[in-house]
Order: sequence, then structure tokens, then C-alpha cells
Amino acid sequence: MTKRLVLCSCEESQAIDAQALAQATGFSCSKVYSSLCYSQQDSAAKELSHENVLIACGQEIDFFQDLAEELEANEPDFIDLRDRAGWSVDEKSKTPKMAALLADAQMDLNQQKSLDVISHGACFIFGEPEALLRAAESLKDQLALTLLFENIDDAPDDRSFDVMLGSLRKVSGALGGFQIEVDQAQFLVPSGKGAYKYGPPKDGGQAECDIVLDLSGAAPKVAAPDKREGYLCADPKDPIAVARVIVEAAQLIGTFEKPLYVKVEEHLCAHSRAETIACSNCLNICPTGAITPQGEHVVIDPMICAGCGACSAVCPSGAISYDAPSPELMFLRLRTLSEAYRSAGGVDPSLLVVDDGLGSDMLRASARYFGGLPADCIPLTLSAVSTFGHAEITAAFACGFASVDILLTPGSERDAFEREIPLAAAICGPGKIRLLEESDPEALSDVLFDQTPQKGLIDTIIPMGSRRQVTRTAAQAIHDKDTILPLPANAPYGAVLVNTDTCTLCLSCVSLCPSGALADNPDKPELRFQEDACLQCGLCANICPEKAIVLKPQLNLTDTALSQVILNEEDPFACIECGALFGVKSTVERILEKLSGKHAMFASEKAAQMIQMCDKCRVGAQFHIENNPFAGDSRPKVRRTEDYLSKRKDH
Repeated sequence: MTKRLVLCSCEESQAIDAQALAQATGFSCSKVYSSLCYSQQDSAAKELSHENVLIACGQEIDFFQDLAEELEANEPDFIDLRDRAGWSVDEKSKTPKMAALLADAQMDLNQQKSLDVISHGACFIFGEPEALLRAAESLKDQLALTLLFENIDDAPDDRSFDVMLGSLRKVSGALGGFQIEVDQAQFLVPSGKGAYKYGPPKDGGQAECDIVLDLSGAAPKVAAPDKREGYLCADPKDPIAVARVIVEAAQLIGTFEKPLYVKVEEHLCAHSRAETIACSNCLNICPTGAITPQGEHVVIDPMICAGCGACSAVCPSGAISYDAPSPELMFLRLRTLSEAYRSAGGVDPSLLVVDDGLGSDMLRASARYFGGLPADCIPLTLSAVSTFGHAEITAAFACGFASVDILLTPGSERDAFEREIPLAAAICGPGKIRLLEESDPEALSDVLFDQTPQKGLIDTIIPMGSRRQVTRTAAQAIHDKDTILPLPANAPYGAVLVNTDTCTLCLSCVSLCPSGALADNPDKPELRFQEDACLQCGLCANICPEKAIVLKPQLNLTDTALSQVILNEEDPFACIECGALFGVKSTVERILEKLSGKHAMFASEKAAQMIQMCDKCRVGAQFHIENNPFAGDSRPKVRRTEDYLSKRKDH
């Protein structure tokens, strides 16, 4: 069924071409009203009688939802065209941009997975004694409280909550599943006359709770406490902050949905092999400590993960991918926005990536009070901008965007961009990518209008496949296919260089390569390499006993990157007994030179010849050699019944 797009000029403050929009989008457009939420409410009621309504207003959502409920009509969908397109001082036509935003709004972005988290209200409170008691007095009727005091003189004689003494060692976990470790833990013994007594101290005392209230004013016991659900902290000297966390704690009872932000494919992880560390990008960048090593791969605790997505941006193998939304959906959004904009007559669009919190608020404030966004600047709203890494930036250019701006807010994770932006610039070209940190809506508008015009690609691509595959195909659309692009250090693409003078073809690098970029030849001593598969994790260089391997970060767009090339090869050695080929000729000759006549085990000529034999012939020669160390006494003769009987007759 064709969607009904309801348009409003908002008191004639924006110009909307309904006919052009209908032609560009295929929607059935209403006439352009001027005040649907105020003086034209009757018209709004009539429009809501349609079955499939999309209202072009993001400000008065509550009004239209209440009106639909009152009329018992279907709840309409909404899109903000005014703040993101209509309220702009740019004199260019806004229709192409509106068409792009409408196309993006029709995509199903609600694909996020989640799990249920249950909090029963068990709350652990520690910190400054006076603040603890105030919080306990407010929360004791709502939560099951356990208060930790370091000094027995501060502990109250109150049984409306549990009290323990000790020194807090560690807090781990998240809402609904915190684990507490306390040293010198002493639990209250409520029986007996007089003041309450406490049991003997015990190190490593453990407890579990659903909520942690930190009123110590010291460094938090968890990383990134503002991103750890269920961990609430406040300065005990700030009564307003303490009151705020008390209110928050009281509300953390019940069943909550915890989004599953990332997906991990353990078999792709290049963290380590044979206890040798290779890639630690995600471990180094995770702000909450949700990622931990587990053997040769990493694991992510979904309860601690705050969904910043930085790990997925820096993962070289694709073992970690952001799943809210997935990379495939992200690439499809980029293609949809660019294609809809250009199909409606727009040229050279620019992309502005913002988060759905403060970033979106900045756009609304810029539009209402200042110049708004340029007509060719298309905003892309994400739950976390740090998920927009080099692969997504490169894909945006290959889809036809002329420039990419990423707006950072105080809550944005910046660490990932320190690697991703230089990498993207090396692939896409300088001067096209900007990180914006303006906190003033007017300054943001000025910066966007002040950008040097860039040209977007005319021959665009459809980004499909993994992030690595999309990066390669997008880079080929931007550059000539015979190009080899130099990349900054720590890039996840590149070549392996082997010093053939020192390489012994032991092939330890092949056996441990996590991506299969290094391979051998089962028929002869040969080290092969496929550049497209190389993650530049460094495991081969770390494990090489001869230190013969060096990494070279680059993006090879030629076809040679897709096929195996020989990095080193030698002739095999022919067994002096049977002629079978084995080992590496130079290595066998080097060992013979070092050991023959110089080592006790190879002092004689016959013993030294075993170095030149294949494993089968070597075993045979070892068995027949004089003074064979593995030889034993002759086997005793088998005795039969006749032997025993004949011995009796002799007696």
C-alpha cells in the first residue's frame, strides 16, 4: 500500500515541494499544511484516517500519537524533515535531501537483538559513612541493602538493612549480576545482648548483588562507570548528585532489556596462537573492559558491553562485528541515501554522521536557532558513531558521497578514530574526512557551510560482503585497479616481506597464521602468501625464530593480491639411501656442516650420514648401527611343554 506523506510548512517557516517529493519518492503526498499541530487540527484528524500515514514532523510526535489514539486510528510513523532539511539558510533545493531522508526512513532498522536482565533489588552500598546512612534511610523500604563500613565505630545498630565490615577489593559484573570481593570481611552477628558483634575477619569474602551504589568519592571500582549499567556513583559531598543516584537505584528493580550490540565469530579471531600474542586491538580499545582473552580468541561479556562499537571498527578479521545494526545494513543505508539523493536531482552529497543523542539535539538546535545544515549535507544517525570506521567511510565515498564529517560528542569514544581516520584518509584521499567536535550549534552550522566543495564519484558501487571485501571494492572504485596504496602503521591490510637469506623455511609461520594468508607447498619447500587475506596481526613476525619476517602495511588493489605468490623457495634434499625428497637442501647441508665430526652423536662417518637420510631410512640405519643405543638383549628362547618334560626325564 502506498504511504501517505503528510506535509506541514510549520507556520510557513520552510518551503516544501509536494509534487517533486511525490515524484522522487513514489509517496502519496498531502497538500502542504501550515499548522497541523495547532490551528489545523481538524485537517490532522482527517489525514490520520488514512491507513498508512507518515507525518513529516519530529517535534510534535506526542500530539499526533495522542490524536490517533483518541480517533482509534492506526498509529502513524514519523520523520523529521524540518530540522534536517527544511530549516536551512541554503538556497538550493531541499527536495533531493528530503527524498534521501524519506528513503532511509523506510528501511527496517529495528533488528537489534536483546536479552532479559532481572534485578531483584539487592543493592550493595559503600563509601563515606554519613552518605551511606542517608542513602540507606531513603532506600531501605524499596531495596534489599547491604552496607559496607571500614570502621566498626561507623557501623550502625540497625537491622533494617545488612551491615558488614571490611575493605572493598573488587567489583565485577553489571546490573543483575555484580560480584563483590571484600578483604577483612566481617559479617554482623545479630544474637546476644548489648551491641551487635561481628564474626572473624576473612580475606576474599564474596557477595552478589544487582545494584552497586558507590558513595566513596574515590576512583570508581569499574572501568567507564558511566557506561556500566547498575553501577551508580556520586560524590558524597554533593547532596544533589547523591539524591540523583538514590532515585536511579530505586528504579532498578524488575526485568530490563539488555541490547546485544556485537557479534563474535571466534574462529576468525587472530588474538593469539600457540600462546603467542598477535592482535589485541579490541582489548586495547574497549572502554568498559568487557573484552577478555580466552585461549586463542577473545570473548565479550554482553552484560558489561556498552555498545560503543569501537572494537568492531578496529577488528582486522571481522571476528567482531557490530550487530545493532549489522554492517550489511549500514552499507545498504549508505547506498540508499546516496542513490535517492542523486535520483532526485542532487549532486555531490556530503555525509554527516551523528549519534542519536546529543548529536541529534545539536542538529535540531542548529536548525531552529541558526543556519541549519547545507542542502547537500545528509545526516546519518547512529546509536554509536565509533562504529563508523574506515570500511564504512570508504564505502560512503564509493556510493557517491563527496565528503564525510563525523560529529563527536562528550560521550563518543575517540580512541578508535585515532587509527581509523588516518587509515580512511590514506585510502580515500586527504581533505575529505573531518572529525567535528563543535559543542555550539551555531559553530557546527558555520563549519558545515564553510566546507570546501568536493566531487563525488559518478560510477558508484553497491557495497556487499564483509568489511574487508567492501573496503577493497570501494577503494578500487575510487582509485585505478593497478594501484598499491601505502597505509599507516597498524593498518589491517598489507604484505609480508621475507628475508630469504635468513629464512630456513621452517614454516612455523604457516602453521600459526590465523587467516591462512601464509601457506606451504606439500610437494616442495616453499612459502606462499596471499596478500588479500593478510590481517597484519604480526603473529608470523613474532613467531619466526630467525626474525626473517617484516610487515608492510599497504592496500594492494591489483589482482595479484587475490592469488598466492612465492615468498621463498628452495630445492628439497634427496635421501642418500632411497632418493626420496625431504627437508630443505640448504638446511640439511648446514646441519651436516655444523654436526659432522663435531658432535659426539655424529662423530663417525656412518652416524653423520643419517643426517642425509629421510625419516624411514634413518630409523633403519639407526636400528642396524653398531652399538645401537636402542638395542636390547636377545629375546629369550620360547620354552614349550616338551622342554619342561624333557628336563624332568633328565633328572
